[in-house]
Amino acid sequence: MDDPSIGTIVGWVLLAILVIFVVVTLARAVRVVPQTVALLVERLGRYHRTLDAGLHLIIPFIDRVRAGVDLREQVVSFPPQPVITSDNLVVSIDTVIYFQVTEPKSAVYEIANYITGIEQLTVTTLRNVIGSMDLEQTLTSRDQINGQLRGVLDEATGKWGIRVNRVELKSIDPPASVQGAMEQQMRAERDRRAAILTAEGVKQSQILTAEGEKQAAILRAEGAAQSAILTAEGESRAILQVFDAVHRGDADPKLLAYQYLQALPKLAATPANKVWIVPSELTGMLGQFTQGFAGAFGGGGVAPEGAPSGRAAGESPIGPDDLPPVALTDPKEALAEARRESEAATADATSAGTFSGRPFDPVAEAGQRPQPGTTRREQRDAGPGQVPPAAPEPPVQPGPAAPPAP
Repeated sequence: MDDPSIGTIVGWVLLAILVIFVVVTLARAVRVVPQTVALLVERLGRYHRTLDAGLHLIIPFIDRVRAGVDLREQVVSFPPQPVITSDNLVVSIDTVIYFQVTEPKSAVYEIANYITGIEQLTVTTLRNVIGSMDLEQTLTSRDQINGQLRGVLDEATGKWGIRVNRVELKSIDPPASVQGAMEQQMRAERDRRAAILTAEGVKQSQILTAEGEKQAAILRAEGAAQSAILTAEGESRAILQVFDAVHRGDADPKLLAYQYLQALPKLAATPANKVWIVPSELTGMLGQFTQGFAGAFGGGGVAPEGAPSGRAAGESPIGPDDLPPVALTDPKEALAEARRESEAATADATSAGTFSGRPFDPVAEAGQRPQPGTTRREQRDAGPGQVPPAAPEPPVQPGPAAPPAP
């Protein structure tokens, strides 16, 4: 007789195995695919379909998931590769590849390992591109190298279901000796630029300084010209005043002799004067001076002819009422009149052929010369081509004869 407990145990074991089989079958039959991931399903060893994101059911023990492919853009950095340039310099180039799987079936079945394939293709293409450039072009043509690498890699990886988005050269390291030479060249170039900028600054500074000095010199010259003009106007006015005062006072030889005697001490006042120079006409001046003070003006003698009557002895023969009227005009009017006369004289001389090379006519010139004894104002008041009347000669003053010269 069989033991009922053994049969019960065997039944429970079989039930447990059945439950486990069902659970495993259901687990293998249900597939949940995450986003940006593709699963390749093979049925009996052959490619059946590609599972996209979501919930999928497959036949257990018949369908099998071959591989899962990441559809996101991936970044792969390859180790530095030694590359020889056209000028026989070995540079180390580190590259970075940005790619994305567009066809999971081709990426799995067309190539065993697409990452290794991309790496080797990048190295060979990089050597071909850099081999046709020198070091200077390699360092300054990153965009050109990136474009050529991307074009070659994108064309080669198209059948693998991969799209290369970007290729970047992360670093280009020349040899240490070349780096030292490049640093020296860069330092020399910067020193040259600094010297050029310094020279430009000095040039601009000198130009501005010269412009300032030019403007200052122009202003100083204008100031000097204005000062000279004002000084000349002042001297002209002073000369006119003295000239009119002399003509108003009707100076005679006695006054001139007195002024002459006053000027003699000034000639000997300088310490450097060792010798006195006595002019030859000093005797005549002293005689006139003696005649002037020996008559009625000095000791109550007879007054000279022409002196007004009714004046006491020793009083000046010329009174305030006897002076001629003042002929001095305003300085501005006198200056304007002088300028007009100068311009008129220049125009007359030019129109008459003075500067045209005509021969000099002494007779005609003599008719235009001022007569002796006329004042400058009388000569100016006379019109062009007119001869002012000669001034009357002063009467001869009777007086004692001059003492004989020693």
